[in-house]
Amino acid sequence: MTSTTLREISTLPTTPAALSDATVILVDYQNTYTRGVMELDGWEAALDEAATLLARARAAGATVIHVMHDGGEGSPYDLGQDIGRIHERVAPDPGEEVVVKTAPNSFVGTRLGELVDAAGHRDVVVAGFMTHMCVTFTAEGAFLRGNSPTVVAAACATRPLPSVDGPVTAAEQHRAALATIGDLYAVVVDTAAELG
Repeated sequence: MTSTTLREISTLPTTPAALSDATVILVDYQNTYTRGVMELDGWEAALDEAATLLARARAAGATVIHVMHDGGEGSPYDLGQDIGRIHERVAPDPGEEVVVKTAPNSFVGTRLGELVDAAGHRDVVVAGFMTHMCVTFTAEGAFLRGNSPTVVAAACATRPLPSVDGPVTAAEQHRAALATIGDLYAVVVDTAAELG
């Protein structure tokens, strides 16, 4: 049985953003997620796709904003250590803004909204780590503030989690998060190649 999404019921747009007319928000591509206690399943392939997205965004002249999570000194998100830095494959270029956050929704307590508004585009493209957490809530945050988000699935990754009904694999968690995002908050595309 195929379900109707809330986006369809609400007659929200189903066309993905065009990079030349969008702001690209890259969320938490930190070394945090490439090793140690927070290493994500499939981070390498997701980072490859993120690098492709970033290259295409730059070539299209899109505004690119990088987001980093700050978990404090000694945490896996320690911005003062290599573990907390943005991975070199998607590191900011000079002139690209970097926003530091402390909540899963990248708009909460940051200047991200101001930067998105200043870029002048209603459309935003969101990708990052982790699919079920900061990608989901940043897409929700963009949607709730009146932006029109597109999420690039292959540029996202997550990790397995326990649940009351038993373990949830990273693949199940990733798929379920993308379904939640696509139900209302954003258009979800598989790869950056699907962006105009």
